[in-house]
Amino acid sequence: MFAASPGPDNLTIVARTISHGWTSGLAYGLGTVTGILIFLVAAVFGLSVIASEMGFVMTVLRYAGAIWLIWTGIRLWTARPDAADLAQRSRDRGLLPAYTSGVLLNLGNPKMPLFYVALLPNVVGADIGPALALELALVILLVEAVVIAGHLFIASKSSRLMTSPVVARRVNRAAGSVMIGTGVIAVAAR
Repeated sequence: MFAASPGPDNLTIVARTISHGWTSGLAYGLGTVTGILIFLVAAVFGLSVIASEMGFVMTVLRYAGAIWLIWTGIRLWTARPDAADLAQRSRDRGLLPAYTSGVLLNLGNPKMPLFYVALLPNVVGADIGPALALELALVILLVEAVVIAGHLFIASKSSRLMTSPVVARRVNRAAGSVMIGTGVIAVAAR
């Protein structure tokens, strides 16, 4: 339920898929999963004390990711779309920036350390051993794979409806608005 709930990560996966193609949405999704697994490893190794001291680093990561999202959203909002050019766009965009932004925004999300480093050990016990950690990682990967695949499927089908520059502009502006809004939410979150 936590994975599928609407939030900045899921909205950004959909926005990136519609505006840049499914590979960009997938790259972003893989970045968010990487961030989740980093927090799981932190919980496994009992790094809740260290994580509580990393407030400044997490704030920097959150702001960096938010700035990138807002900048990308503004570029989408102001882009002059050409419907014939939309298929080319998904190949023109680098996947590493999408992946990196997924990792950074996930690491800067204040809810993630709260859940994985503070709450998770209270739910499964303070001593999360390697076997339980592996089991949790597999469950997380399975759930995230289903959720991300669902988002990619729906967004990919939606992007195929863009047959005119007018529709493409509207989608660009909607996706840009989501990305700008997600960036603002990332900055405003405490």
